Amino acid sequence: MARTLLYDCFSGISGDMHIGAMVDIGVPEDYLRGQLAKLSLDSEFELEVETATKMGIEGSRATVVLRDGAPRPHRRLAQIVEIIERAGFGGGTEARAVEMFRALGKAEAEVHGIDVEEVHFHEVGATDAIVDIVSAALGLEYLEVDEVLCRPVEVGGGTIVCEHGRMPVPAPATASLLRGVPCRYGGVDGEATTPTGATILKCAVDAFDEPRDFVAERIGYGIGRKDFSLPNVLRVALGDSARHRTAGYDVETNVEIECNIDDMRAEAFQPLIDGLFAAGAKDVMVTPALMKKSRPGHRVSVLAAKDRLEAVVERLTDDSTTIGVRFHEVQKWMLPRRTATIETTFGKIRVKVVQLPNGHERWKSEHEDVLALARARGESYLALKDAVDREIAQWMND
Repeated sequence: MARTLLYDCFSGISGDMHIGAMVDIGVPEDYLRGQLAKLSLDSEFELEVETATKMGIEGSRATVVLRDGAPRPHRRLAQIVEIIERAGFGGGTEARAVEMFRALGKAEAEVHGIDVEEVHFHEVGATDAIVDIVSAALGLEYLEVDEVLCRPVEVGGGTIVCEHGRMPVPAPATASLLRGVPCRYGGVDGEATTPTGATILKCAVDAFDEPRDFVAERIGYGIGRKDFSLPNVLRVALGDSARHRTAGYDVETNVEIECNIDDMRAEAFQPLIDGLFAAGAKDVMVTPALMKKSRPGHRVSVLAAKDRLEAVVERLTDDSTTIGVRFHEVQKWMLPRRTATIETTFGKIRVKVVQLPNGHERWKSEHEDVLALARARGESYLALKDAVDREIAQWMND
């Protein structure tokens, strides 16, 4: 079974609706506030969350309130990335948030015909977008799901007024972000899915498909502000879904993307690897190789979901010296796994537990958690890991 988050955007999705849905499904409001404070933007906004209803459906409504007299800076992508990195979020929050802003920036740049670094984020509300996107990254990391699925997305109908004049729904940036995504048009009259909402889906969703054998444990609603013929709410469900099983293994289909590089400095491979993971890679491997004319080089192999192919290829071509890639579809057999959080005498540690075909279990403590504790305590990583693993082994055997 896979721990699954399911988006049902039957009335669209926006950044504030997503915050409300995350809170409604169980992400603590205090946790969000505490983490958002790390952005050091308290002088610019206040996050309000309240219980609300829309056409009889009760859920949580979130509002990013811009403070009176606060500056309205038109930030570039590099400035926003700096704000996020300076916050020092743990886990994958920083990578998720940066990936989302890069995707949003790319869509805006494409629409305006400019370089992504030239984009000013006033078009989508710089402060609003930062709060919406960072909150999305925080919520997704907090829920610790194995996969994220999404049913077809309602984009709305009619026209909207933007800086390009009157345009049909969806807005240009939204249309760019939702390429390749199953969408419904005209189910409601007005803009149902915003650029920020589309960004969250584009970067968070593993597959835009109906779940198989999905069992929902919790359902949350993010309440919107628009009045449509349908309730303007975002519904999310958290539960378990059955993955395809073969002889005791979970099976999923991915793409493997490869390229050969023989003219890039060794120091450049680490930022390339980091960028590939931020773009949605599930695994990255760099293998030494002997190239033509006996030149030493490297083969870069990336495993990713099919809907991450374009993002991964973009990172490979932008962040390395390759001039082309090859890819093919592969099947991945995996041992069923789950994540447990154990309270040790040193602090909380996540533990990945896999089940072998014979029914036995094997486990491994989460490297990032052990590393963070070692740094916080000023202790040796190896010594702390040995001590932590001894406690976990006793807990697993009890």
